[in-house]
Amino acid sequence: MSIKLEHVNYIYSPGTAYEIHALKDVSLEIGEGQFIGLIGHTGSGKSTLVQHLNGLVKATSGHIYFHGEDIYSPGYDMRRLRSRVGLVFQYPEHQLFEIDVFTDVCFGPKNLGLTQKEVQLRAFEALRQVGFPEEYFYQSPFDLSGGQKRRAAIAGVLAMRPEVLILDEPTAGLDPRGRDEILDQIAKLKRETGITVVLVSHSMEDIARYVDRIIVMNRGSVMFDDIPRKVFGHVKELEAVGLAAPQVTYIMQALRDKGMAVHTDVTTLEEAEREILKALGK
Repeated sequence: MSIKLEHVNYIYSPGTAYEIHALKDVSLEIGEGQFIGLIGHTGSGKSTLVQHLNGLVKATSGHIYFHGEDIYSPGYDMRRLRSRVGLVFQYPEHQLFEIDVFTDVCFGPKNLGLTQKEVQLRAFEALRQVGFPEEYFYQSPFDLSGGQKRRAAIAGVLAMRPEVLILDEPTAGLDPRGRDEILDQIAKLKRETGITVVLVSHSMEDIARYVDRIIVMNRGSVMFDDIPRKVFGHVKELEAVGLAAPQVTYIMQALRDKGMAVHTDVTTLEEAEREILKALGK
């Protein structure tokens, strides 16, 4: 197991008029090598939850374990935890601050006490892993496009060689091509390294296409936690909390309503194509 949460609660501004119970008795496990999608409407607790996974935010009550060790134990090395559980924020500007991209990506491994050669090798490898073009290595990160900034921010975390990579809305604001490029690169990295990935996204299509497990948050609690096919089978319940199934799922339901013998628990275009061809006898 990588990360285990037991009865985690988090309250913003406790004891004040602004008190908000952001996480409510959350218990779940994130296994090694999994690709997990985390979804939920705005204010459901998604971002608060992922900020607990590397100790950025401390639970009001409950326990979080990383490889069996309680991260709230006295003397626990939070700095080491954050090098092993990497978090990429929704807005890359919150993570980029150095004079050029390469120096920025070097920052994390440099603080691990590595030699200059090892630091630079890690930075170069991380930038290659995210498909960042070499001609922009020494450009200011603030002169980059939105997609390039996101690649640079992800590379900065990958250079630490984490065991778990958490991505909070990594494609927000990108055009379809930029979104696909980023997510395809992450999927490729996942296949090649076996890293655990937690993807927070509002796009049901992206979640259905890439992940093998979905956790649905609603009002601070875990509403569903299962494989995509089963989670998106709860269409009415998801719609009731401001979510939806992928568009292709609705299309298959419409075809079924019109009399075509297709399964409706379809979540990707590839699955839909197979189902339709099968129903047509091809």
